[in-house]
Amino acid sequence: MSGSALAKLLGKHCLEGHNFLTWYPNLKIMYVLEKAPDIEPPTEDASQEVRAEYDKHVDDDCQAKCHILASMNEELQKSHEHMMHAADIISHLQELYREGICNRHFSAVCELLKTMMVKGAPVHQHGLKMIGLIEQLESLNSPLDHNLTTNIFLTSLSDSFSQFVMNYNMGKMENTLS
Repeated sequence: MSGSALAKLLGKHCLEGHNFLTWYPNLKIMYVLEKAPDIEPPTEDASQEVRAEYDKHVDDDCQAKCHILASMNEELQKSHEHMMHAADIISHLQELYREGICNRHFSAVCELLKTMMVKGAPVHQHGLKMIGLIEQLESLNSPLDHNLTTNIFLTSLSDSFSQFVMNYNMGKMENTLS
């Protein structure tokens, strides 16, 4: 993705704090968020390749930091502009908003495990609710194993689906939740 395309995307999604989880995925394309550049530049006897790699990483980190700061509200910009690297900013933001993420994760897991289909209710409606909760966990960086999601879904069905569940398990069918 080009720098201008990323700037447009981030410009549309300004970080206000509460929306960290929807803002952050737009940044994941920036590899520099995974680690700050080495504090020490390469030694004089380092190869040209090592120097070029370091310089590229420093330039990319500077550009990422600029994009991140530009996509924040003014208050967050002021509290992060002194940080040296993009990875430092992201690490701090994750620390700030981790509690909210943990609470949302816990709530989504609880709701997923407690949701049971009401007898006589449309299975399609129940399925959409379950898929929505599973996707919510995925958006919180907690994807569930396909077999686990299938078993949770089948367990949540009303007793009137017991024959279907038995046939499904005996037939070892492979399907998506849809």
